[in-house]
Amino acid sequence: MLNQFSRTEILFGSEAMEKLKGARVAVFGIGGVGGYVCEGLVRSGVGTLDIVDDDKVCLTNLNRQIIATRKTIGHYKTEVMKERILEINPKAVVNTHQCFFLPETADQFDFAQYDYVVDAVDTVTAKIEIIMRAKEAGVPVISCMGAGNKLDPTQFRVADIYKTKVCPLAKVMRREMKKRGVKKLKVVYSEELPTRPLDDGAAGCKTECVCPPGTARTCAARRDVPGSVAFVPSVAGLIIAGEVVKDLIKIQ
Repeated sequence: MLNQFSRTEILFGSEAMEKLKGARVAVFGIGGVGGYVCEGLVRSGVGTLDIVDDDKVCLTNLNRQIIATRKTIGHYKTEVMKERILEINPKAVVNTHQCFFLPETADQFDFAQYDYVVDAVDTVTAKIEIIMRAKEAGVPVISCMGAGNKLDPTQFRVADIYKTKVCPLAKVMRREMKKRGVKKLKVVYSEELPTRPLDDGAAGCKTECVCPPGTARTCAARRDVPGSVAFVPSVAGLIIAGEVVKDLIKIQ
């Protein structure tokens, strides 16, 4: 019967669509990358999404984040993303977790209930914890490496963490995974050398933060605020979504 996933079913088949409908995927970080991961997953027919973030939509998100519009500024990203997901597929189940995933908050999550985990956060401590929790639970996980200060979306690659090169974040993660005995980890990374920002940040959001009062993690508190564009993190997010979907239905 004709439905919103009919064009996808032509390629995947009905059995695969049932697998996607019954799958539960957790996406940690609903920003420039994670928002497009959610977009790709819901439009592919994934039935249940757990979305994790504590940020609110900021004025500076409008240049790259799919949930960022003038109307959504100041609203929690998880709530905006949930509304968008349900507008695309009203039958989807969306579990929102309004928090930053850190070692201190990790016990709030039962990783064993997920069919797949997506790491789209930007702090090394959180990335390590997400990956280790997923590995301990025996759940597939894919991790996004650095997408900031990049201009060429064609430089993204899907690889095991130990086969990555160029990306500074991947270098750090290789070391940390080796220390913890992780044998393999699927990642999306870029082989483009990071672009040196033209602005020294004096006029940027690090010194003129526009985050609403009470925001837990303002730009001013961050060590570095990277530059970004519309067409780089979005590509990384859609690549990740594609890998998740293919793995869930076992497409090579």
